[in-house]
Amino acid sequence: MKFFIVILAVVALAYAEDDWVPKNAAEIKVIRQECFKDFPLSEEYIQKMKSFEYPDEEPVRKYLLCTAKKLGVFCEHQGYHADRVAKQFKMDLDEAEVLAIAEGCVDKNVEGSSADVWAYRGHKCLMASKIGDRVKAYIKKSVEEAKKQ
Repeated sequence: MKFFIVILAVVALAYAEDDWVPKNAAEIKVIRQECFKDFPLSEEYIQKMKSFEYPDEEPVRKYLLCTAKKLGVFCEHQGYHADRVAKQFKMDLDEAEVLAIAEGCVDKNVEGSSADVWAYRGHKCLMASKIGDRVKAYIKKSVEEAKKQ
């Protein structure tokens, strides 16, 4: 009986991972608001992040960890899910190219870093890549469009 329950749990976990879908802009906005509420940032950090500077400081790392977890692209046991990162942030890039970049930024945390440090390391790598360039361009364009309205 125990064996059956273990098999059922493994199947359910595999099925649950297949159910993951990329978040849309509205969902991301809600996630960011929730994480800001849970992990408030000083005005200084907010201004830096608006300029795409992400200081390696605990409040920023905790906020980034929160958003990555709520997006479903990071878990504290396995780190970043490269396949999900590729689907979430592919934008106008080829998904295979994005997957290769994401896989290059994923590490197994052999240092045993805390989850926030681990997630920050991956975020820093992704933002320094072609993916980060596209994300920055998308955000800048969205901000400009919002100002026009």
